[in-house]
Amino acid sequence: MPAGATVGLENAGAAGPWLLVCEHASNAFPDPWGDLGLSPEAQEAHIAWDPGALPVARGLAQALDAPLVAGSVSRLIYDLNRPPHVPGAMTERSEVWDIPGNRNLTPAARLARTEAVYLPFHAAVSAQVAGALAQGRHPVLATIHSFTPTWHGRPRSVELGIIHDADPALALAVVEAARRLTGLRVALNDPYSAADGVTHSLRLHATPYGLPNVMIEIRNDLIATPETQAEMAAKLARVLDEALAAIHPREGVA
Repeated sequence: MPAGATVGLENAGAAGPWLLVCEHASNAFPDPWGDLGLSPEAQEAHIAWDPGALPVARGLAQALDAPLVAGSVSRLIYDLNRPPHVPGAMTERSEVWDIPGNRNLTPAARLARTEAVYLPFHAAVSAQVAGALAQGRHPVLATIHSFTPTWHGRPRSVELGIIHDADPALALAVVEAARRLTGLRVALNDPYSAADGVTHSLRLHATPYGLPNVMIEIRNDLIATPETQAEMAAKLARVLDEALAAIHPREGVA
């Protein structure tokens, strides 16, 4: 990936049915934005990225023979799973942390970040979708995230959250397969749901084409080491394979 790039494409040209997306893969704070006035602790915290999500996504990309589009800067510079007009795209506060470098951004500054970060990322996802469709294939979109075990001081018991946008078919199949195969505490639309505005990428790239889609949220204490990341990727690859096989054939590979 070139220095300064805000999006990475891995496993390009993979022939499998899945297209993987990891919006919050990185906690990098490159120029021209810098650290946004955050402490080193805040830059490493879950507010800045989804810890463990990228290694899991990479493991899935290899296991499923899938391309992977991943963000390359911190979600605090631009949250790639949010549209440009919402405050959360460049939030001034996340959980208990203020984000000084996002305070009182001018319209010009918001536009500059949108052009530098959001547009290239979603253009890369769109290119993967369009390329597959042009070849008569209907890609299956999965976005890979992690979440913190504790939110505003409250522990979260769910270990694997499965979220859907308008079409729940694939998400329901993933929930069923995950409960049967993983032993994890699995929940549908928990700890987030479309009502929280977290399905922007699914809504932008999958819903308009009627493509099967799902958002996967993994509690980040379960993927804190290379070993647990590899184990989770292997588990989820089997889950996704079985879930895809379970839904209507027209939603599989063309």
